Amino acid sequence: MKRIAVIGSTGSIGQNTLDVIARNPERLQLVGLAARSRIDLLAKQWAQFSPPYLAVLDADKAKQLSAQITPHPVWSGTEGLVKLATHPDVDLVVVAALGSELLVPIVRAIQAGKQIALASKELLVMAGGLIMRLVREHGTRLIPIDSEHAALFQCLHGVEPAQVSRLTVTGSGGSLWNVPPEALASVTRQQVLAHPKWQMGPKITVDSATLMNKGLEMIEARWLFDIPLERISVVIHPEAVVHAIIELVDGTLLAQMSLCDMRLPIQYALSFPDRWSSSLPRLDVTRLSALRFFEPPLERFPCLRLALEAAAQGESACITLNAANDVAVQAYLDDHIPFTEIPRIIAETLEQHERVTHPTLDEILSLDALARRTAKERIHQWSTR
Repeated sequence: MKRIAVIGSTGSIGQNTLDVIARNPERLQLVGLAARSRIDLLAKQWAQFSPPYLAVLDADKAKQLSAQITPHPVWSGTEGLVKLATHPDVDLVVVAALGSELLVPIVRAIQAGKQIALASKELLVMAGGLIMRLVREHGTRLIPIDSEHAALFQCLHGVEPAQVSRLTVTGSGGSLWNVPPEALASVTRQQVLAHPKWQMGPKITVDSATLMNKGLEMIEARWLFDIPLERISVVIHPEAVVHAIIELVDGTLLAQMSLCDMRLPIQYALSFPDRWSSSLPRLDVTRLSALRFFEPPLERFPCLRLALEAAAQGESACITLNAANDVAVQAYLDDHIPFTEIPRIIAETLEQHERVTHPTLDEILSLDALARRTAKERIHQWSTR
């Protein structure tokens, strides 16, 4: 029986994780839930699963939830997330939420020897070197839930590193991949958020439209699988059936294919090293009419180009990239900037970046905060011009 804590249980990944746990009661036990602020849904999840431990990042919301479910205690803030992630009753922590404030809890969980199932690519983009070093030092395991990296993880399982020539991350191309560049300035919010294959939160859906998500995923793959960035590529695959491909030194390709259902990579992360049967929908290859693959043009997707440039500069540039993108996307979602301003805000923030080699945890957090301030300044300048 694996004892699971889910950080970010109210988001789409978190809700799918709870579905997987509910389908496997003889194998998985939910012992902890955490959310940022959606306490109404968190209270319903607590009532359904009755886990002994609860945490809410927002301190005021934590007080409100505690009052609703008195006398059950609710931990709050970063300290509360750390307390949950490192608790002796927890075997595996599912990190199903986004946000730089999750870095300290995941670091502390790894230091406590917890296994990690990670859905947040942003954490490895901003601190991949640190996180993977700690995983090795503390003899634990980090398994990706992000669909493309879960696919790579499965393809690479049992393959000697020296046999691997190249990793390929696929992507549907998001909602705008076939929209002409001259039409991007007039795309609507509805168009941007209408992802053709996945039901996701607004931030990752915007990242999918800009292809920043693929740039972040290349950086994530570099750390997860310890392979140079020049041996990692991205292709647009509109059908979203093939989630990743590895090329071996003899030219053989191994691919992972499945329907677009996040419960599949989640279950594998929770079951690893075993593979459990499931009643989830299956892919019927006889119904596939075509599988198309396109190389994304960098001039059409400046955010992908910026991600590759930041990755070439080093870890501190990736921290800056991730923070600037986070701020710019939120500004777009808040109607402070148009869609086409997102890459410009990121580029101008990166221009202010000063390189730090092998940043420590404190330096990572400081660089992240500085980049966020710089990006907000650029957004303010744009809005007042």
